[in-house]
Amino acid sequence: MAKNKTAADFRSETSDKLKEDLLQLKKEQFNLRFQVATGQLEKTARIKIIRREIARVQTILREKVRAEAEG
Repeated sequence: MAKNKTAADFRSETSDKLKEDLLQLKKEQFNLRFQVATGQLEKTARIKIIRREIARVQTILREKVRAEAEG
């Protein structure tokens, strides 16, 4: 992902799109971990940003699932 998304951006997306975003973020997180292990990572702050975006997407997905279950 080139640009960081806000919670409002994620909330406007469908559940399927959020699942795709989550998969893409997890792949990026894996690649960043690999770069750390091989000593190639230049932007170490990116790890923290990705971790928070993953948490944000998971939270919003849970909110949508609960909203669908309630009504």
